Amino acid sequence: MKKVNLLAFLLLPLFCLAQESFKLKGKIVSETIPLEWADVSISNSEGKIIDGSTSKQDGSFEINIKKGSYKIGITLLEFTDYEKEFAIESDLDLGTIILKESATNLKEVIIQSKKKTIEQKTDRLVYNLENNVTTVGGDALSAINSAPGVVVQNNTINILGKGTSRVMIDGRMIELVGEELNNFLKSISASDIKNIEIISNPPAKYDAEGTGGLINIIMKKGVRDSWKNTTTVSYDQNKYSIYTLRDNFFYNKNKFRFSASINAKTGYLNATDDLKMYFPDGLSHMKSATKVKTENLSGKLALDYDLSERTTIGFQYLNDRNNPDFKSDIRIEDYNNQNGLDNVTLNNSFTDKGSKNQTYNAHLITKLDSLKRKLSFDVDYFNYSSKFDRNFVANNYTPDMTFVDVNQSGRNISNQDIDNWSFKADMEHPFPALNLSYGAKMSFTNSVSDVLYFNTITGTPELDSNQSNRFKYTENNQAVYVNADKKLNEKWNFQMGLRLENTQTNGFSETMNQQTENNYLKLFPTFYASYKKNENNTFSLNYGKRINRPRFDLLNPFRIYINSNSYSEGNPFLRPSFSDNFELAHSYKEILRTSVFVNAITNGYGVLFTSNPETNTQIVTRENYFKNLNYGIGESYSASFADWWSSENSLYLLGAKTEFIKDINATPSNSLQIDFSTNNTFLLGKTTKLQIDFIYTTPFKSGLYEVGYASSFDIGFKQDLFNKTIQIAFLANDIFNTSYLKDFTSVINGVKQVYEEKQSNRFARLSVVYNFGNKKINVQQRDFGNKEDNKRTGGN
Repeated sequence: MKKVNLLAFLLLPLFCLAQESFKLKGKIVSETIPLEWADVSISNSEGKIIDGSTSKQDGSFEINIKKGSYKIGITLLEFTDYEKEFAIESDLDLGTIILKESATNLKEVIIQSKKKTIEQKTDRLVYNLENNVTTVGGDALSAINSAPGVVVQNNTINILGKGTSRVMIDGRMIELVGEELNNFLKSISASDIKNIEIISNPPAKYDAEGTGGLINIIMKKGVRDSWKNTTTVSYDQNKYSIYTLRDNFFYNKNKFRFSASINAKTGYLNATDDLKMYFPDGLSHMKSATKVKTENLSGKLALDYDLSERTTIGFQYLNDRNNPDFKSDIRIEDYNNQNGLDNVTLNNSFTDKGSKNQTYNAHLITKLDSLKRKLSFDVDYFNYSSKFDRNFVANNYTPDMTFVDVNQSGRNISNQDIDNWSFKADMEHPFPALNLSYGAKMSFTNSVSDVLYFNTITGTPELDSNQSNRFKYTENNQAVYVNADKKLNEKWNFQMGLRLENTQTNGFSETMNQQTENNYLKLFPTFYASYKKNENNTFSLNYGKRINRPRFDLLNPFRIYINSNSYSEGNPFLRPSFSDNFELAHSYKEILRTSVFVNAITNGYGVLFTSNPETNTQIVTRENYFKNLNYGIGESYSASFADWWSSENSLYLLGAKTEFIKDINATPSNSLQIDFSTNNTFLLGKTTKLQIDFIYTTPFKSGLYEVGYASSFDIGFKQDLFNKTIQIAFLANDIFNTSYLKDFTSVINGVKQVYEEKQSNRFARLSVVYNFGNKKINVQQRDFGNKEDNKRTGGN
């Protein structure tokens, strides 16, 4: 009964009625003609803008507002701003409002402005890409990695001190994680991104998924009454080479907005792995060298149409195809206790790998009345499919490389298909006392994965049913939320939210005839408070509860062999983990920002690299095995040391306390972690920029694992030509090749494992960008007195 009452409380605002309002109208003209596209704003007695509109082709405008006293403001380029106070008790016609042309001819004035690279808002940090030279010719993943306080490593995107983060595009969740998410982000051009929002404690409007919060990628929109095309050609050189072609097109005219992009990439990467396992009877050392084909084709279409001044409909479509085939040469050396080499296993394989995903979105946004109530609907469909076909042969040799026998020969085939439907409705409902928003979302996910293993040791493929499996997984989620924010005065602002999520999961292994169900109903509260002491100092406090649900593949109980002495298996009994996030922040002149944070994780799950000393086999499993208390302090400093030198710097001190809640025959260990980054941009001239970046992370211990240091030194250069029509950029990334994962160490069951991974982080990139378009295309224009004469001269 309590659940029903709570749900009723959350949905109660849906039944609120609109207050009575009156019609305000007028007509805006110059001394000779009506003025179209003039911006009209209505402010209350406190100076807060409560509504607005733009004038039509004949200069008229119309706004519905409730009874009261207000101020109208009208602005239009090349005209002097207009303001007037008025009171309304019934329908009111302000008549003809004449704007005077400004004394300065703005067409001849060049205004140069630069956005701040980092902007601090109440519940998020906004990172603007336009000042970053190193992202030219890059992709969304590299852009995220350059954002302050965000680290991309080992296929995960983490907000420092918070944990793994989910990623959204324009506020819509991407239903991918891990390697699949990274591949998708690599298909998006960084030049197509306006900014990136780092939301460590997301408001109740957003899904509660992700202990590390959300990364929201905001895509660029076309400028009104213009079209623009940007073509980028890039060449990357690592051990091999990669060629990239990107094209982004924007068109915006009258009520119609359209954008399209296409990205194509081809080439190769080099990846190496090194794993040492110290068994009681000696060391097993695995070294792997892999040549990975990078082949990607992706595209995006987006269009929006204004049905009226209040209502807009839109559609988006994204398509991404990857074909990362790779050839691996694995060498396994087994030593005895006297460090003598006993035997060698060589495993040679070729993998035909491919994936594709499609995302569809349809949306409607409508302003209901002059109270600025706004209702939006979203329908999303997402499909992801992948294939994996691996042929391999592992041969045993004596230390002098004399052939002994075939250790293993086989063919692994696996396929995965994921479908997701989601339906969302959001309402923004301002009241005189506070701003209220509420909404609901339903999501339906189906996943099917197949694993087939053929033994080819005899030369004739034979299906091994003990190593073949079909796994089905469904996850349905229903959510409602309510969020309220209130500005008490010029100093204090509060925001509170509550999200209720109901989840049902079902996993079924057909081969093992094993079914696992899980249903849970959870509340996720959020709270924000900000205090502006004066013009220079602002303080904020926030709290949020989050959930981290296991990926579909982690729930598959079936065993998949990585090589002859290493296999991975999922856990159908994995449960979600939860986190409580607290953060206290201070901003001084928006130059120096300090944040102190605590993140408490319960029922935490993760990968366990366990081992079987009796068979000298590595076992990769997943368990809910820990609870964690992460804490830290972060400092970021934005500086302009000179007109030609701007710098963004951050320093994080991170610590943790870990307890194991499951007996895994291991001891937790933690240490202080220091993360430092500096990004420096130098203006070498009006059209030339040089950027020098450096990051460094100290070695640290965190729970079960110990991780070595990481650092990267990057140099970027950009030259603008022909009034920015052409840009030439050069990037030397990770010059000293020190940013890879190293000394990744764990000790379980008395067996020490040390892992290292390199993935062509050091490379040089040359990019050429070509911009062209029309900043002011023809629109629906008012008629001039010389229209007919203009036609005779060839004018439009």
